[in-house]
Amino acid sequence: MDLMDNRPTFDLVDWIIFIGMLGVSTLIGIYHYYASRKKVDAVGEYLVGGQKMSVFPISMSLIASYISGIALLGLPAEMYVYGTQFWCIAIADSFVSVTMAIVYLPVFYELRITSIYEYLELRFNRVVRLMGSFIIIIQMLFYIPLVIYVPALAFNQMTGMDLYTIMLIVSAVCIFYTTMGGLKAVVWTDTIQTVLMFGAVIPVAALGTARVGGVAEVWRRNVETERIEFFNMDLNPTIRHTFWSVVVGNYLNWLAMCTVNQATVQRCLAMSNLRKTNMAIIIMTVGITCIMSLCCYTGIVIYAVFYDCDPITTKQIRRRDQLLPYFVMVLSKAIPGLPGLFVSGLFSAALSTMSTGLNSMSCVIYEDMIKPCLRKPISNVGASRVIKATVVIIGVICMGFVFIVDKLSGLIQSWKSLTAITGGPLLGMFTLGMLFPMANSKGVFVGAFVSLSLVAWISFGTQAAISNGSIYFPVKPVSIDGCTESLRSTAGNLTTIVETTVREQPFFLYRMSYLWYTLVGFLITILIGLLVSWFTGPSKYSCADKRLFTPVVHCFLSSRNYQNKVHIISRPSIEQNILHNLMYNLFYFSFFLQNEAELAKMINDVNSITQTSSKC
Repeated sequence: MDLMDNRPTFDLVDWIIFIGMLGVSTLIGIYHYYASRKKVDAVGEYLVGGQKMSVFPISMSLIASYISGIALLGLPAEMYVYGTQFWCIAIADSFVSVTMAIVYLPVFYELRITSIYEYLELRFNRVVRLMGSFIIIIQMLFYIPLVIYVPALAFNQMTGMDLYTIMLIVSAVCIFYTTMGGLKAVVWTDTIQTVLMFGAVIPVAALGTARVGGVAEVWRRNVETERIEFFNMDLNPTIRHTFWSVVVGNYLNWLAMCTVNQATVQRCLAMSNLRKTNMAIIIMTVGITCIMSLCCYTGIVIYAVFYDCDPITTKQIRRRDQLLPYFVMVLSKAIPGLPGLFVSGLFSAALSTMSTGLNSMSCVIYEDMIKPCLRKPISNVGASRVIKATVVIIGVICMGFVFIVDKLSGLIQSWKSLTAITGGPLLGMFTLGMLFPMANSKGVFVGAFVSLSLVAWISFGTQAAISNGSIYFPVKPVSIDGCTESLRSTAGNLTTIVETTVREQPFFLYRMSYLWYTLVGFLITILIGLLVSWFTGPSKYSCADKRLFTPVVHCFLSSRNYQNKVHIISRPSIEQNILHNLMYNLFYFSFFLQNEAELAKMINDVNSITQTSSKC
């Protein structure tokens, strides 16, 4: 008999809380639908909220968008099974906001574009723009089904309701209010859902701590099993989690997810100026760090409660991702309404991420693929209808892809692996455009294509190796010594059988930590992009193109012609100075290459060069 059948189930209070959350989300969508009907610019109102949104709802929406049910369920399970090394992700997140504010966002604000992939056409050409658009659509089509599946799995465990029925109902609600209300509906539902997320996690962590006997006892039980680990400084790239892979690898991963992601920039452009955007980014960073830390702490609390009776070994739950829902049901015996609050928070995280993805993808598809193909402009009302129809179609496709998700292993690893396939190439494309003046369209296209293909091969190959047992990650010890006799008998024979044969090691890249995937994709895009640009002729730019580059390199652009004149004399010194100041000379060298073909003209026409320089 499955012991999960004896667990507490939803009662009337739980259902009221859960249905209330879905009802409020639906009403917000309806309200903003009728409110936006009076607006002249229906498309701008739908996609960027008329660019008059305030800091608070935008920052709450950004938090909700990047804290999905994957984090709420996956992080506690990660702490329970593998230990706390992944908790260092909070360090990486703090650096991402600084990079966004200084390097990338100023460019998007200067251009004021609706789809950020329009930048790729302004900097390179339309082919590169379409490539960027296709990459982000592929990413969201992988990501959204995973986001839907996670809370549905928890709901199935807590209520017994059919998994796919849950996903159908909740996805339909999300598609409805996203289609009806546009960005404003998404942002305001995200704001309410962020509050629910904190409201779901905080009581669970607090009640669990009280059940164990305090924070000190929680910590002691985890230290005894060596779960508390923050500074594994091993440089071996095949170790699943080290300080370096979590901090450096996650920095690039989050940078790709936040900085060159249509969902983030679309919300940032919904505010009137860059100062407000930077405030929202700071609040987002603090909020994400807080809720992720709460989730990680909840993981060690769960272990402290079950330290002598592991529910996975005793088959009280079927997989590690069900640890937190099972823990909530155990606590709910004394706290009525807690399961309803928890599931509402979990689905809030999923709905916010899904609605954000649908809204941003509809923007990309309309602006990058549909609008350029129109022979004549259509009315605002017609464009709004096209965008809304796109939301519905994408939502249905994502619901169909959910059936694949059940085959993946480990929420956190699956999530990071899939997003890294597209994150590294995308970040590399925008970085080449904003930081490297010599990069041309051929280099960016080839670099991104090679990067995307390689990382996809590594990611899917790794998932296949994990599924067939070729790759195994060491887990922290568990115990069933404190279980009842019936539970111990359910666990069966736990004797470990040691294999005497040596199993063939998988390919080295399959054994590489999944946290390095984004870095690999990013570096390959940059290096191949620069190499191809070198051989095919560096990109040319004019003074008016200055806004296409990040302010970080504007000082090099402003002195371009002065450097051209000095190149004739100082060319041998470039290589000597690279070791002394690598970043400076990388740009310096790119400018030199860009103008080498013009040296003959410069020598013969010094006066013309001087006039151009004065204009710049």
